Amino acid sequence: MKNIFTILFAVLSFSAIGQNNTINVSKIVQMPKDSIETKKLTLSLNNLLIAKEKPNEENTNVWAKENIETYILLDEMNGIEKNGKFNEDFFKPYLTNVVKLNDFEYYIQLSYIGINENSPMLRASFELIAHKENDGFKFSSTLIRNASSWETMKVDNCIFHYKSAINTTTAKNYAKAVAAFDRKLNASNSQTDIYFGADMPELLKMIGVEYKLDYNGKAMSTFSSKSENRLLIVKGNNETKFDTFDLHDLWHERLKNVVSSKIINKPIDEGCAYLYGGSWGMSWNTIFKTFKLKVANDKQKNWLEVYGKMDNFGESKEKHLMAEYVINALIVQKIEKEKGFKSVLEFVSCGKYNKENENYFQSLEKLTGINKANFNEKVWELINKEK
Repeated sequence: MKNIFTILFAVLSFSAIGQNNTINVSKIVQMPKDSIETKKLTLSLNNLLIAKEKPNEENTNVWAKENIETYILLDEMNGIEKNGKFNEDFFKPYLTNVVKLNDFEYYIQLSYIGINENSPMLRASFELIAHKENDGFKFSSTLIRNASSWETMKVDNCIFHYKSAINTTTAKNYAKAVAAFDRKLNASNSQTDIYFGADMPELLKMIGVEYKLDYNGKAMSTFSSKSENRLLIVKGNNETKFDTFDLHDLWHERLKNVVSSKIINKPIDEGCAYLYGGSWGMSWNTIFKTFKLKVANDKQKNWLEVYGKMDNFGESKEKHLMAEYVINALIVQKIEKEKGFKSVLEFVSCGKYNKENENYFQSLEKLTGINKANFNEKVWELINKEK
């Protein structure tokens, strides 16, 4: 981090070699001695930073051998220039460090900094590896490099990456559950790589995020990316030995491997997760019984009015349970029974949740005949039928 603070103090003296997303370079950065190599490296890096706004698969500046590992970093870099308070291109990229690793690779550090009233504001800092290829450079994240000393274990289509020890029983059960969900989603034969970091700071460091304002104070998370028939998951949730996993979370991971997160309807997705994986260690049956006891005990309740309020009937804010998710679990169960899982996939892919819910009700009526006019009546029917 010392290098970052040096840059922050010196940022006002940077000489930009271009405008907008073009990288800014200072004399304190030791560029390659060969001026032609410097130009190639800088041009390639500029091309990467411009192309990072495209879908990952369209970014031709990524090193092909580690594309999925780099996609997870590019997702973090996407849109990093924006700041709603000032303007869309408020944060500019500054090259903060270049280290020659060997004749074919460079270690790169860059920061996104904005200037407000002559004061620099740090948005994020990233680390990449530049690989010499043809007449320029391609780039990768630092994930493979950072985990080069880790152990690996393969179970079916899952490859587990861990520091020293892993619970083999959990790993085998996880692989079995993955195979079951993938069969349901018709996504078999996809390879899953999982890295087990200790916490959020380690997760970020592993993938090449040296700092990002968004994650201040955040202790745990899980990131993922995909490429064709591969899924990459990097965990930072205090489970380095993989002693347990959550079927609920696994459902979300496998669904995103098949359906773009841009069109997944969260309440329906959560309803599926309740139905197929429970939540917070509770089975679907336990969740439904709690719902009947705490929410559906009021026979005058109008479910159309309830839908969208997101009232929590769980035991705490952390272990939340939502009526909307239970309602959708019941609807998903009905759709799967009557029309098969292909129709469930259509339902969950109806588009992101919004307060108007027009996309939700259009898909719901098409698949079940349930609409706003009969929603309350039909939901009560589903509740009363469920044991």
